[in-house]
Amino acid sequence: MDHNRAPVSRLGWFSALQIIGWGTLFLLIILGNNRYTNAKILASFILVFGSGWMFTSAWHRIFKAWRWNRHGNDWRLPAAAVLVLAPLQTAISELATYIFAPHLADVGRPERISIELAFWCAVMLGWTICYMAAVALRRASRLEAEALRLEVLAKDAELRALQSQVNPHFFFNSLNSVRALMYENIDNAAHMVDQLATLMRYTLMSTFSDCVPLKQELDAVHAYLGIEKLRFEERLRAHFEIGDGMAHVTIPPMTLQTLVENAVKYGVERRTDGSEIRITARQSGGHAVIEVANQGSLLANAGSTKVGMGNARKRLELAKGGQSSLDLSEHDGWVTATLRFPLAA
Repeated sequence: MDHNRAPVSRLGWFSALQIIGWGTLFLLIILGNNRYTNAKILASFILVFGSGWMFTSAWHRIFKAWRWNRHGNDWRLPAAAVLVLAPLQTAISELATYIFAPHLADVGRPERISIELAFWCAVMLGWTICYMAAVALRRASRLEAEALRLEVLAKDAELRALQSQVNPHFFFNSLNSVRALMYENIDNAAHMVDQLATLMRYTLMSTFSDCVPLKQELDAVHAYLGIEKLRFEERLRAHFEIGDGMAHVTIPPMTLQTLVENAVKYGVERRTDGSEIRITARQSGGHAVIEVANQGSLLANAGSTKVGMGNARKRLELAKGGQSSLDLSEHDGWVTATLRFPLAA
């Protein structure tokens, strides 16, 4: 934030309102007294309205110095305008009359002073109310902007917390895979460690992003499936079908990875003959639709805590908005996780 720009902006709007308000009132008085206006009368008007400008400018500084209007409207402001500013301005008006039109000073004096006092009470009260309204609007706008900023920070903190839950869970499973393979094939275990390092690099970098291109996520999925392929061999079969233009669509990092990991855990791992995993991405009706399907049954997942799915669903909602969804369905022996969100999100 530019700390020097805010005071300049505040000074700008106040000066603009001063010019508009006092300038308009000055012109109206001149036009209303056009027949009687001469050089001396014009000079008296300049003195009177110049003092009004200075009084209200000083009043503006008192508002800020005493912080009267920081926590809501204060009855002392209009009261002071009527009891202090209006009498002072009336006295200046009388002084201007004595200086520039002494022959009029004693003409209808009590009645003239009463009229002038009533007039300046209305002017100063109106100025104070307008000023209070402008400050209240600025305060409301500032509070709204601060509320939006805090909402964004809270959303970002929640998203980071959810992502921190994903990464340890994923690497714990991957390290278990490495451990199991070390007793069977050292070379394959070493290759798996290389793949795992690639995935770790991706997850560490993606932690700093709310969303990543689908292409990057797919690269991570390929690396993950390469790791699991060493463990499951022919039991794991993967098929990708990525539609045109989908590679650059962004998704929360590790979201697709979580769905593929579930497909391996509840499809490939639990079936003696393994399972094919079908990963498709397409556009439909202004939405991105990404599906991960595996052979199996939802009943086989009944013992799952569904932490991974709930996490992915929440991160998707935070990153892509309330119109996004992540659903599980079963049809003809296939379990499908469907991720959908507006392309404009």
